[in-house]
Amino acid sequence: MSNMIARIGLLVVLSAALAGCNLRPLYAGGTTGVVAQELGRIEIEPIAGKAGWLTRNALKDQLETFDGQQPKYRLTVALDDKIAGFGVRSDDRITRERRTLRARYQLIRLSDSVVVLDATAGSDAGIDVVSSEYATLAAEDTALENLATRVANQIVTRISLFARTEASAPPGQ
Repeated sequence: MSNMIARIGLLVVLSAALAGCNLRPLYAGGTTGVVAQELGRIEIEPIAGKAGWLTRNALKDQLETFDGQQPKYRLTVALDDKIAGFGVRSDDRITRERRTLRARYQLIRLSDSVVVLDATAGSDAGIDVVSSEYATLAAEDTALENLATRVANQIVTRISLFARTEASAPPGQ
């Protein structure tokens, strides 16, 4: 019985602590919320290469879900896509590769061309190198598609945090 009372007491204390932690949803208000409105006002510049095309499409898929008005920001992204072999057999054949996609991105306010956000994002994936060249190329392409989506998710999350901070800042700061 005392064990049950202790558990209930712990639950009450944890509930009170969570209520006072000041957490609030990032996308509060749904598509009409402040963050969603700001995300809908971003235009994305073209990004060079296949990795750029995939990343830009992943960004557009996420940002175009928010119906924005006139663009307020421009997003520029520079990518660095690398594949490095690191698993080596005794006959000097590579057995494992690591594909890395890094992005440096800037969010530029169109009204005065000021860079309001300058950050990086990145991810990597391991690829098994098999005897079939086609299978290895297919694995590299799949890894690139997944990496582009992950990097785009990181970028949108960081921009969302920026938008929430901007919305809660007093005017003129």
